[in-house]
Amino acid sequence: MEKVKLQLKSQKLKSVLYGACGVALCAWVVFRFAAIGAENARAVFNPARHAAGVGAPVYAMQVTRSHGVLREPIEIKNNRALVSSVRVGKLQPGQRVGDGEIVSVAQNVDLNTGMHIVRTRGATDGLQYAEFESDGYFVPLYAISNNRVMLDVGGVATPRDVTVLRQDAHTAMLDGLRDGDTVILSHVNAGDKVQVVK
Repeated sequence: MEKVKLQLKSQKLKSVLYGACGVALCAWVVFRFAAIGAENARAVFNPARHAAGVGAPVYAMQVTRSHGVLREPIEIKNNRALVSSVRVGKLQPGQRVGDGEIVSVAQNVDLNTGMHIVRTRGATDGLQYAEFESDGYFVPLYAISNNRVMLDVGGVATPRDVTVLRQDAHTAMLDGLRDGDTVILSHVNAGDKVQVVK
């Protein structure tokens, strides 16, 4: 037993064990580099690497000044509707509501209801839409973030500050765009390379 203990404590055995561990470590490192090289040689598709080189695929729309209609929902009963202070600015006399039109919009809050009273003529009871027609640049609301849209300028996402002139539940009419601008509809960051999906 003493002989085995002395052999385990010997410098020669320690050297052999350390050498074996060193060889195993070197073999593992060589194997990992060979595996990475083989994977790259097979041209495994890496979406992030592809997007960085060619550009991330995005959906976009080319805008031109056009005629459009924005629709604001309004609940009518007996040619009268109650509207909150947030929405009252979107309604004005003369706007079409279904088969009728808005006659007046109270600028002051009614003390009994806490709402603004909108009077209509010829409108059917129930949920209707007050329509606002105008010429401008119309884009989906989801393409706007903090009064800014992303444009495709030479394959690079470029931010542009815009002003929302008017909006409904889905669409906004903007100021700050020009005919032919390509508004990116997908989520991207400023400076990203992009490739518009046809």
